[in-house]
Amino acid sequence: MAQAADTTRTVILTVDDDPGVSRAVARDLRRRYGESYRIVRAESGESALDALRELKLRGDLVAVILADYRMPQMNGIEFLEQALDVYPGARRVLLTAYADTNAAIDAINVVDLDHYLLKPWDPPEEKLYPVLDDLLEAWRTSDHRPVPSTKVVGHRWSARSSNVREFLARNQVPYRWYSVDEPEGGRLLAAAGQDGQRLPLVITPDGAVLVEPEAPELAAKVGLATTPTADFYDLVVIGGGPAGLGAAVYGASEGLRTVLVERSATGGQAGQSSRIENYLGFPDGVSGAQLTDRARRQATKFGAEILTAREVTGLEVNGAARIVQFADGSAVAAHSVILATGVQYRQLPADGCDGLTGCGVFYGSALTEAASCQGHDVYIVGGANSAGQAAMYLARGAKSVTLLVRGPDLSASMSYYLIQQIDEAPNIFVRSRTVVEAAHGTDRLEQLTLRDSATGETERVDAQWMFVFIGAAPLTDWLDGTVLRDRRGFILAGPDLTADGRPPAGWELDRPPYHLETSVPGVFVAGDARAESAKRVASAVGEGAMAVMLVHRYLEQS
Repeated sequence: MAQAADTTRTVILTVDDDPGVSRAVARDLRRRYGESYRIVRAESGESALDALRELKLRGDLVAVILADYRMPQMNGIEFLEQALDVYPGARRVLLTAYADTNAAIDAINVVDLDHYLLKPWDPPEEKLYPVLDDLLEAWRTSDHRPVPSTKVVGHRWSARSSNVREFLARNQVPYRWYSVDEPEGGRLLAAAGQDGQRLPLVITPDGAVLVEPEAPELAAKVGLATTPTADFYDLVVIGGGPAGLGAAVYGASEGLRTVLVERSATGGQAGQSSRIENYLGFPDGVSGAQLTDRARRQATKFGAEILTAREVTGLEVNGAARIVQFADGSAVAAHSVILATGVQYRQLPADGCDGLTGCGVFYGSALTEAASCQGHDVYIVGGANSAGQAAMYLARGAKSVTLLVRGPDLSASMSYYLIQQIDEAPNIFVRSRTVVEAAHGTDRLEQLTLRDSATGETERVDAQWMFVFIGAAPLTDWLDGTVLRDRRGFILAGPDLTADGRPPAGWELDRPPYHLETSVPGVFVAGDARAESAKRVASAVGEGAMAVMLVHRYLEQS
């Protein structure tokens, strides 16, 4: 069996079925290279292949493989031929006896052997080390750069693969993507013992293999916190967009035991924005990912817990406690809750879109796909700031970007600065009064049917990429029967609850609801989920901070 060793160094692997020879080779290698390389020893071809597959899954590098020719079940050439599939860049050495010289010559042709050594190799200073020194130097100068620790193998046009990539990217988890059709993708599948029928395959930094993982499992395996450390908090913030992050920062910094719960990735829709240019304090603009990362680090610095991939399904009142229920049946309780669930883009009601989502049709910016849009024609559906920001970003590499706008122009919903930038961009085009009637394609998006809403005329255009930014649907269905909402699902708060001068039904306190307080005392709302909110990053952050101030007021009087 292969010996365990330190994981921080590049590997030299040696395999020989004779235990005495195997120990001698490993001893000589450690004496010369042990401080800089990890020496792994195996006593059969099969156990050596197992060791290589384990190293591959963990992302370790293998510089040199030394294999004895005369091994039962699998000789050295057969072993090296299979090892080549796992680590094609490793230098290959065959240990042979004088009688096996022809075998060494065969190995040069079969496995592109780098060198063969005759046994015995004593003294190693003359017969072993000079050869290894040259091979290691050649390996160091070759392209053997390590890949980021998390690896994803999948189909290029697969919704599930796209979702996993987007989840990792938005949660700032470094990863490397491998198409199942690429040689390295095939090697990783083989190392994991998978046939590629169930994808995506995710290999975590410690070598664990996840097949078609759901978000909670993936989050837990790549090091994201998913479980609260306590049963009771001062404040639970539900939603990790700008409002939720703002609330977490101000709540934790002011001494409240705070936990933020996010179902997917912190940042919300703003976190997907390629560039936000009208946020206070960033005259040159800031990407949504950068702003989100800074806010998340700021919140954790003050002691806020951030839980990822936890879906909230219910809210209960039990005396002074507000109990937040999760989809897996667990729950967490607190004195107060801030609802910062934000909104999601509405689904495009066009034939064929559902089946092509993730396969050329994307909701939001899907920044992981931007590099693949280079030199292609891109269509963006929507006329608000998020659509404009995506258009400017994608126009850097795309052949053309066409904004499809239902209204007569962009002025109704897009900031003036973005309209100016779009007007000045030579490869961005705006088609007003245009809707998508259908999306066409088999495995991926190939064409769109566009309809002029003024004339009724339709046109079929070639399209590989469509990004949808239409409408805002609040993520509040799980609150039905708990807090009051308007007819569109947005949460009513403060003055909107007392428009007729009377408190909402069931309100038992002798004061009216605070400005951002919902129909349930101690439960507040901030950001886009609030009825009649401004739908801007700055206002969402401000409401998150204001909600914390009102939480303090509520706690003082409780």
